[in-house]
Amino acid sequence: MADEPLVLGIETSCDETGVGIVRGTTLLADAVASSVDEHARFGGVVPEVASRAHLEAMVPTIDRALKEAGVSARDLDGIAVTAGPGLAGALLVGVSAAKAYAYALGKPLYGVNHLASHICVDQLEHGALPEPTMALLVSGGHSSLLLSSDITSDVRPMGATIDDAAGEAFDKIARVLDLGFPGGPVIDRYAKEGDPEAIAFPRGLTGPRDPAYDFSFSGLKTAVARWIEAKRAAGEEVPVRDVAASFQEAVVDVLTRKAVRACKDEGVDHLMIGGGVAANSRLRFLARERCEAAGIRLRVPRPKLCTDNGAMVAALGAEMVARGRPASGWDLSADSSLPVTDPHVPGEVRSPAHDHAHEASGENLYP
Repeated sequence: MADEPLVLGIETSCDETGVGIVRGTTLLADAVASSVDEHARFGGVVPEVASRAHLEAMVPTIDRALKEAGVSARDLDGIAVTAGPGLAGALLVGVSAAKAYAYALGKPLYGVNHLASHICVDQLEHGALPEPTMALLVSGGHSSLLLSSDITSDVRPMGATIDDAAGEAFDKIARVLDLGFPGGPVIDRYAKEGDPEAIAFPRGLTGPRDPAYDFSFSGLKTAVARWIEAKRAAGEEVPVRDVAASFQEAVVDVLTRKAVRACKDEGVDHLMIGGGVAANSRLRFLARERCEAAGIRLRVPRPKLCTDNGAMVAALGAEMVARGRPASGWDLSADSSLPVTDPHVPGEVRSPAHDHAHEASGENLYP
């Protein structure tokens, strides 16, 4: 256990300040400071508000994670941070903090990819990822099918959303139904009391000539909104629970069908699902049902590890250390559109003289 890398991970791609600490594939701490309540009145995440919240929460959240893990900052073998994709200003706060801590402590810095981290977090619950791994990532900003033969260096996009991501569609429909923000949890809750077959909402990009693995939820969102508007215009009551259930079923039906198809086409006998929408109860149930029918093993982390968190960043950072991947340079910057094909952002190897100065500086900068 002591030989496994001890890594702290920082996640600030959106509205949650996440700090996790892992030793190898064992989770020691997962501290989160969310600013979701500050965004609720706007009906969505406001980038400037998120960035300021990260600034205020960063140091207390790191201190809380170290205390929870029962380790000293000097015990760490590395600092990992989400370098992208995400909100530019929010990412910049996390990257700046990670660089400061890494420099002060004389530790290697690893800028990692947000999407690859969502895949790697499953190692904390179900052990080492099979290679290759097929992953369905669904969140407020992403709906992607990814195939990875090595989570630290080889992630290949199979398909992605061409417009609204699944989580974004949940938020927008919740707003139309006056259910508040964020939309995912509240839609899930109302849908449990509704009929998923009550309304025949469309399934985007499921025709014979459509891209096999790409997603589109903009048309579905528009169809649901117009159906609701027509009901209200006619003076009729909107059956909120049935609308929520039927909309949710349209989303998860497409997600699971395409994911299972990708596994079959690529000859992969397992599927990993991650991202915030992976916490959706209907998605988890339908994915398990369809995977079992197709002879595919399903891996889904517990809901807390599906949403944005520092543990997933630390998990990928620990894997980078364990596999001897090069650390990032001090010129690491936030990249809001970092491609998933770049699981991490390596830098130039530092000279021995620089390393010596770096380590010496840590004696005075962090107690």
